[in-house]
Amino acid sequence: MADETVDPLSRRDFVALGVAAGLAAVAGSASASEVPLTETTVAIKTPDGMCDAAFIHPASGSYPAVILWPDAFGLRPSMRTMGKRLALEGYSVLVPNPFYRVAPKAPPQGIFDAKTFNFANPDDRAKLQPLMASIGAPGTAEKDLTAFVRFLDTQKSVNRAKKIGTQGYCMGGPLVFRTLAAMPNRIGAGGSFHGGGLVTDQPTSPHLLIPKMKGRLYVAVASNDDKQQPDAKDKLKAAFAAAHVPAEIEVYPSLHGWCVPDMPSQAGAPIYNRPDAEKAWSKLVSLYKAALV
Repeated sequence: MADETVDPLSRRDFVALGVAAGLAAVAGSASASEVPLTETTVAIKTPDGMCDAAFIHPASGSYPAVILWPDAFGLRPSMRTMGKRLALEGYSVLVPNPFYRVAPKAPPQGIFDAKTFNFANPDDRAKLQPLMASIGAPGTAEKDLTAFVRFLDTQKSVNRAKKIGTQGYCMGGPLVFRTLAAMPNRIGAGGSFHGGGLVTDQPTSPHLLIPKMKGRLYVAVASNDDKQQPDAKDKLKAAFAAAHVPAEIEVYPSLHGWCVPDMPSQAGAPIYNRPDAEKAWSKLVSLYKAALV
């Protein structure tokens, strides 16, 4: 590990960050308000270099591990906040910088300011393309996953007897599919939230990996993504059913990106939808509680 900055975080601190109240109890009879967290910046050796990541977990005890794949804006405060919230539920959470190959050591505030990013601006979109391509290339996520699991298995805060969970947002959705397919006996559950390109006509389409999976999945689809590709959910359902992989697919009325608080506005309206984000979060936590055993 490198750059070990430790940040104990209590429930009171967490509320100050603007995260919703009512987190579930952690570690037996202790409530979330009584559980301090440890956040460490780590460097994980992979076949392609050193991947920086946030590692967040309860300060004592061992818990199931979760790998949180960020969206196209990468590792930044909003993703760390999600990791902290999940850790308070009783998990040891790794949030990697998925772009370390081309943007090593993500700045504390992230590579981009997500709130000011303009998807309608071709220049802004062009900045994302090489970053996304670096993790989207065949085999890259799988190599990273092997390194991440190796790292997690050496941590005292990780219960290696439990299955590992994974969740992803936007471009992280396909990475969730690749994660479950790459280690089907180790990855017990995955959540894809407004995942992009889950069903394509290419031989590398994520949905074609479903027969390799064994874990449970929850796939949350944005309304505008569903409108643009209305048959995608049906193809996913058919593929899951044919492979006998337990999965739930749900279309939300919100727009692509609704789960992430720092999403930019679209047409003057906020993308983030707190009620729907909370619903999606509850679905995720229920999935992990049931599957990471």
